[in-house]
Amino acid sequence: MISIYSISALILAYLFGSIPTAVWIGQAFYGIDVREYGSGNAGATNTFRVLGKKAGIAVMVLDILKGYTATNLAYLIGLSVTGPQNSVQFVNYQLALGVTAVMGHLFPVFAGFRGGKGIATLFGMILAVHSGAALLCVLTFVVVLMISKYVSLSSILSGFTFPLSIIFIFQSPIRSVVLYGMCICVLILVTHQKNIERLLKGKESKVNLFKRKE
Repeated sequence: MISIYSISALILAYLFGSIPTAVWIGQAFYGIDVREYGSGNAGATNTFRVLGKKAGIAVMVLDILKGYTATNLAYLIGLSVTGPQNSVQFVNYQLALGVTAVMGHLFPVFAGFRGGKGIATLFGMILAVHSGAALLCVLTFVVVLMISKYVSLSSILSGFTFPLSIIFIFQSPIRSVVLYGMCICVLILVTHQKNIERLLKGKESKVNLFKRKE
């Protein structure tokens, strides 16, 4: 059922996703447009690479909040439209809002439609839809980052953790969530082609978040 509320929520979700946190933080605090350096993407990974861990962490947290907030706009649509919380219809609305936010991050109206790769915003969406799977994604990200020091590799493997955990660990009965998880894998492969090439060639930049400055 399409209503003015659901349409408005989708528009808001896109606008949330379109907030170019990496671009605005880079320009406001460093006088740099991160899209002109590194991989050329306006996301957390490139912010880590170009501006360092403080800016990278800030961008990552804010991008996660974008996805989480946009996805939870489903609560504002009204149960008469979405159905009971955790019902198939409600979760489908959450997925639609989350995907719209991710598209906003990839193609932000506030930054000339040149955005990032959407991993942090995807995680915010996952956190809103299935917190258990999200925690496993976090665990994967942290472990891989500690071992490899590659933010991109950590992001890729944590993204693949979601569909695997949904299918084999949590065994979600909602088919749209499973399908969404599979689509995440495809999106990750498409948006991280250059990162994967650099990883294979050993040319990807490393970040040590856990090293203290002396």
